[in-house]
Amino acid sequence: MANFYTDNEQLKLHLSHPLMEKIARLKENDYIDKDNYDYAPMDYEDAFDNYDKVLEIIGEISGNIIAENAELVDHDGPQLVNNEVIYAKGTQQNIDTITEAGLFGISLPRSYGGLNFPIVPYAIAAEVVSRADAGFANIWGLQDCAETIHEFASEDIKNEFLPRICKGETAAMDLTEPDAGSDLQAVQLKATLNEADGKWYLNGVKRFITNGDAHISLVLARSEEGTSDGRGLSLFVYDRKDKALTIRRIENKLGIKGSPTCELVFSNAPALLVGDRKLGLIKYVMSLMNSARLGVGAQSVGIAEAAYREALKYAHEREQFGKPIIKYPAVFEMLTDMRVKTDAIRCLLYETARHVDMYKAYANVQEHRALTPEEKLDNKKYQKSSDVMTPLTKLFSSEYCNQIAYDGLQIHGGTGFMKDFAIERIYRDARITSIYEGTSQLQVIAAIKGVVNGQYLLMIREYEQTPVKPEFEFQQKLLVKMTQQFEKVFNRINEQKDSEYLDFHARRLVEMAGNIICGYLLVIDANRNDILKRSAEIFIRKVRAENIAKTSFINNCEVRDISSYKV
Repeated sequence: MANFYTDNEQLKLHLSHPLMEKIARLKENDYIDKDNYDYAPMDYEDAFDNYDKVLEIIGEISGNIIAENAELVDHDGPQLVNNEVIYAKGTQQNIDTITEAGLFGISLPRSYGGLNFPIVPYAIAAEVVSRADAGFANIWGLQDCAETIHEFASEDIKNEFLPRICKGETAAMDLTEPDAGSDLQAVQLKATLNEADGKWYLNGVKRFITNGDAHISLVLARSEEGTSDGRGLSLFVYDRKDKALTIRRIENKLGIKGSPTCELVFSNAPALLVGDRKLGLIKYVMSLMNSARLGVGAQSVGIAEAAYREALKYAHEREQFGKPIIKYPAVFEMLTDMRVKTDAIRCLLYETARHVDMYKAYANVQEHRALTPEEKLDNKKYQKSSDVMTPLTKLFSSEYCNQIAYDGLQIHGGTGFMKDFAIERIYRDARITSIYEGTSQLQVIAAIKGVVNGQYLLMIREYEQTPVKPEFEFQQKLLVKMTQQFEKVFNRINEQKDSEYLDFHARRLVEMAGNIICGYLLVIDANRNDILKRSAEIFIRKVRAENIAKTSFINNCEVRDISSYKV
């Protein structure tokens, strides 16, 4: 019996991080639910045991059902019949099993039927499910929509829709349009308030909508006449029960084929306003996108883990010239790099999840009492770090995921190009991670703020102060030198006072900072568990060379040289 949670001891290492006790206490508001719900934890040990047991269930379902169904789901895919999406047989079995286990809405409060889990165990669950089938992870994982409803919608909306999600209904975020992809300010789907009945109605087209057939959809629409930017957009909830939506088609995609991506036409579709008018994009969708980007980070780590394990298994089994191919340096070096990169992005993912957990937990506390001055400072710190860590996580995890899947297929050789092995599907599934929920290029635009405002450097300085065992002191010294190099090269760029020059080098700067941060996180986690020791040593050695190369390029690139790259 396979279990994708218990067979990876790193997951429990991240679940048991020292900060988790504080996160659980804040999330549970000092465990006040224990008097009202018999399944609510009494203390941290009880809370950790709950997380652990639920993740074991998810791990077992992922290993024995979702993973087993993945190939057939990829082959069959969903079908559009009479304006309704019919899932592949395996997808429906996955949904039924997850629903019966009560694993929808696990991060929602118990008052709606959820488990009130923090982001960290939810991200672990998302990684585990994604390792089994990245396409199904989209169907199960868009519970981020429920978080947005919980955070911003009225009590009536929350009471109507959140219990339904906890019972297994699916959700979608209907944002992009044919002429508004990454540029969501250009959204034109119209929302009109009917004065006669006091209701909102939606008209227009949405494109590339994951889970376009969802029971409950969050729709970004233009509610203000005469506007053309983000200030004229509001967010609405549409209920599939109203049958005012036409599914024009299911897109024929390269990967994640079990997840229906649809083009939708809204025709006088009744909808409910979430929060206040005009804040749809600038507040609510920005929050929703950050959650979704963290979700793609977890999905990317899951795909990377799957690719590594498939490649490792094949390298042990495949013999060439009288010995298994894993005995050849060219192969075992590739496998080692795959393992190291997967470990690095996993450390980054759960560090970011912990920071998000902290500021969200403080928001929960504020509903019951005022924060102390110390808590306010702590909350501000984690809000700032989450803002720059989320795009960094999306960038690194998705790019590494693609590299790892590429190498995984390469290790399989010609066999990997055939549909007989899972790596072919995994390779196709990986490609979308650096595109949707904001391309890698957009993540750089978001992440460069952390370089310019010094937030990354502030975090790095904090990591520098973390005590480590003597065997990690050498790696720590290398990271200190890399930080000095990073500071110096950024100052050189900053002194030019040229925004185009800064933009040109933005990705190099973000990747240099990310390399240092991932290096520290690996060292800190290896300090708790030797399983990450080798990854820490190899990763720092590799990225030190990368940062030296980036520094050399920047130092030899003048402002005037940029023109030679323009087409």
